[in-house]
Amino acid sequence: MSTKPKGILNAHHSVLAVAHRLLDMAVIVLCSWWANWLGGTLGSDTATLVVLAVVIFHWLAEYNKMYHSWRGERVQRELLRVFNYWAVTFVVVMLVDYLLLHPNTPPNQEKLTWFVSVLVVLCLYRVVFRSVLQTMRRRGFNTRNVAIVGTGQVGERLAQSISEAPWMGLHLMGFYDDHPQPMDQSDLESRVPVIGGLARLVVDARAGRLDKVYITLSMSHEPAILELVRGLSDTTVSVYLIPDVFMFDLLHARAETINGLTSISLVDSPMDGSSALIKRLEDIVVSSMILAIIAIPLLVIAAAIKFTSKGPVLFRQTRYGLDGRPIMVWKFRSMSVQENGATVTQASRGDSRITPLGAILRKTSLDELPQFFNVLKGDMSIVGPRPHAVAHNEQYRTQVNGYMLRHKVKPGITGWAQVNGWRGETDTLDKMQKRIEFDLEYIEHWSVWMDIKIIFLTLFKGFVNKNAY
Repeated sequence: MSTKPKGILNAHHSVLAVAHRLLDMAVIVLCSWWANWLGGTLGSDTATLVVLAVVIFHWLAEYNKMYHSWRGERVQRELLRVFNYWAVTFVVVMLVDYLLLHPNTPPNQEKLTWFVSVLVVLCLYRVVFRSVLQTMRRRGFNTRNVAIVGTGQVGERLAQSISEAPWMGLHLMGFYDDHPQPMDQSDLESRVPVIGGLARLVVDARAGRLDKVYITLSMSHEPAILELVRGLSDTTVSVYLIPDVFMFDLLHARAETINGLTSISLVDSPMDGSSALIKRLEDIVVSSMILAIIAIPLLVIAAAIKFTSKGPVLFRQTRYGLDGRPIMVWKFRSMSVQENGATVTQASRGDSRITPLGAILRKTSLDELPQFFNVLKGDMSIVGPRPHAVAHNEQYRTQVNGYMLRHKVKPGITGWAQVNGWRGETDTLDKMQKRIEFDLEYIEHWSVWMDIKIIFLTLFKGFVNKNAY
């Protein structure tokens, strides 16, 4: 199966989203200065009006999710939102000016110039940006590989919408259907192949050949849809259902429009746009501060390991990171063995492989300290689901429903499961299921304040734990 390059924009999506917000604010400020420079009569309260306008417009845009991806939507709808939000903002600002700052004074020409200039610039730069993106996507850059489940009318219409709108940057790989139906449009059937059944879809998703899956099966296929969603929860693809239904336990669900057709994401990540950038800044600041504080203890522990047992100071183990990609996690060596293969035996009470110093390090979580370098590198986060050995991932992904969904965010040094007591050995399936339950709850309800809460709780009850061996 062929794939197309996604381009460089995907890796910098969060930066672009934040830049988009800042650019909107800058337009409002600069256009007010320009209007004041032209007429010189906006008055001494210009700064107050401008700040109020920035706050109101930004709040309206954020509340109505204007800065989310517009990949599947036409530019006209985005421009209509810009007009509506800026018009509401201007009316509120002028009311404040009329009632409080300059009573009984209607908007003058300079204020109207400010309104028009902001509207024109906000719309104009969006049209230019969209045109550049659409040109790049038509040439194969910044694309997403997508698949459609179901060859019925809804699936056929979706495929036609995608094929007629190359500006969306969606590369349709094909249909998946256990019982393919003849299509009304024979030309579409010849251009978009039926690749295989639903089992084949799960295999292709696990292999990383797909970015998004759109399920268009009717509700009469509910058992098949449920089974497919369970299978795809063992992957990192984003899954959307068309039409609108609410029959699943949704993980950070959000709406997406595909050229006029509405879909709901069943499985998605909270880390998009400014959220990803805020999370990254949080990690850089906190990990840098902690590393500066623990620099000397790190050296002392390293020397103690070197002089008390044979072997390297650091233990490196391959684990799953964001989107299931392998990362190398660092820890202080606490055992006489270094397992990193197809079989990894969890540490247990009285484990003979644990060195005397290692027992202290593991009990106090000091063996985890080198992972702050993983955070600084960008492979991990301060807060997130704890990374498991690859062997354990392969074991439990088939036994715990939704296990792989924990990889929709970066793994963390501490997490919601750990501060709730689910730390250490998971010698039973029930224990692992409980840990995954808390991990998914964290992903669903993530916020900066939740991270701060988990860090705070970790300081008091997350380091020393009776279940850590």
